[in-house]
Amino acid sequence: MNKTYDYIIVGAGSAGCVLADRLTASGEHSVLLLEAGGSDRSIFIQMPTALSYPMNSDKYAWQFESKPEAGIDNRRLHCPRGRVLGGSSSINGMVYVRGHACDFDEWVEHGAAGWSYQECLPYFRRAESWISGEDIYRGGDGPLATCNGNNMTLNPLYQAFIGAGQQAGYPKTDDYNGYQQEGFGPMHMTVDKGVRASTSNAYLRRAMKRSNLTVKTGVVSRKVLLENKQAIGVEIELGGKVESVFANKEVLLSAGSVGSVQLLQLSGVGPKAVLEQAGIAVEHDLPGVGENLQDHLEVYFQYECHQPITLNSKLGLISKGLIGTRWILRRDGLGATNHFESCAFIRSRAGLKWPNIQYHFLPAAMRYDGQVAFDGHGFQVHVGPNKPQSRGRIWVESNDPHQKPNIEFNYISTEQDIQDWRDCIRLTREILAQPAMDEYRGKEIQPGAGVTSDEAIDAWVRQNVESAYHPSCTCKMGSDNDPMAVLNENCQVRGIDSLRVVDSSVFPTIPNGNLNAPTIMVAEKVADAILGHAPLASSDAQTWIAPNWETEQRVGSAQRLIPPDTITEKILKTKRLNYQNKQADF
Repeated sequence: MNKTYDYIIVGAGSAGCVLADRLTASGEHSVLLLEAGGSDRSIFIQMPTALSYPMNSDKYAWQFESKPEAGIDNRRLHCPRGRVLGGSSSINGMVYVRGHACDFDEWVEHGAAGWSYQECLPYFRRAESWISGEDIYRGGDGPLATCNGNNMTLNPLYQAFIGAGQQAGYPKTDDYNGYQQEGFGPMHMTVDKGVRASTSNAYLRRAMKRSNLTVKTGVVSRKVLLENKQAIGVEIELGGKVESVFANKEVLLSAGSVGSVQLLQLSGVGPKAVLEQAGIAVEHDLPGVGENLQDHLEVYFQYECHQPITLNSKLGLISKGLIGTRWILRRDGLGATNHFESCAFIRSRAGLKWPNIQYHFLPAAMRYDGQVAFDGHGFQVHVGPNKPQSRGRIWVESNDPHQKPNIEFNYISTEQDIQDWRDCIRLTREILAQPAMDEYRGKEIQPGAGVTSDEAIDAWVRQNVESAYHPSCTCKMGSDNDPMAVLNENCQVRGIDSLRVVDSSVFPTIPNGNLNAPTIMVAEKVADAILGHAPLASSDAQTWIAPNWETEQRVGSAQRLIPPDTITEKILKTKRLNYQNKQADF
């Protein structure tokens, strides 16, 4: 390993691999990519159905944990972040959601000039190779392969869920990453011919063939080296030895919404009081570093299934072995999907311009650790509000880079966030009570048919909600007059030359969806800025907004929630009919 490079990238994750590829493509620049983790060659990373393994492994993920959270009965929530080539794109659920067009226009409203949807869409397209081919929304020849899994052919429950949404008065959308996000439809994933399409596979593999890229794994990045408020390199720890590497042009932090904050603060860049409390010399007082933390929460809304068609029968060792063997031999079948093949985005109330609730449908009833939830067949939706008002923070407590930082999300700390969860539970129950689910739906496992009052819903949510693993927004972009903006619109750290942050921490507000796709887009866009290239031409593609969003919660005829007692009676009626049918068959 040399001592000096043009660019040093810290973190080979969703953004870092993109930067490593784009910055080395011309052959003009030498690039050093530093990664704390190791190889991503494991079958448990590459086989999509094995997604729960790397996420819960110390080998492949930083196992961060929040402080006790007052809004959820003082529980600590798990917060894994990728620690492997590909970063969190190697341990995530492979769900491909760009976010709603209005999310990016909202970034502009928060001071991130140049980040409107029309300006971001060309970079989403440049990154992507969509299985159905190129159009004005989707890319056709980018590095990142995206698909819609098995096109929902493996289980009838996927289509039943979409039908239930339409019966409840919501629209159907054929492509939530295209013209219309709002509605029910097929879900997309980052899977390429049956294999996880991480940024390591999509971008880094080809970049590693170039002589001007050096990749070092097993490296602890201790701090950014600063001289007269300019980043000149990185102090690293490799094999127990501390040394320094230097950058002729820039240092680029892509260590994630936790790691980039930690590294800035260890380098003396951050809120003065936090740094002094941790015994770190203040190089630059930047109060926004680590603030503005946002995340998505979700619950598993579960029902028993009358028909033996769910994945609950596939969770035994023999079934897993057969699925794995088929995947090894053919790269298809149940091993080649994340099983989230239908989904929805809806608005929880009138007056919202774009969706704030997201559904992942799963034809199984499982626990958060991936084990079976009960003895029998079931299905569930992962659901939660996607635009929380609550804001948290991240801060280091010492100058030791091996000590995990404190993370406090401040979950469900506003009245609107509490109300959003009440609406979420009631709307979900209403959707799953529609006739399309009648032949499948059995007893409500959780929350349980008796959880109907505000108080009961609040209590159940506090006790059962979990993170969707989308921490973000901790080094936000913003305007010059925003004292909490860490970065300018080119992701350059304010007050420090030759230093940028490029990962999900740069978002001013959290998008309506999973974070891998917008993180990749950000890296694509900032790569052009780093290289001095003119931005791609803005798109003129239009997007759909519900015509009566100011006054109506949904577009169809069903405009009011079914009262809880009606839902319970409907379920009981279905059970009685099923029981009678079974007796008649017998």
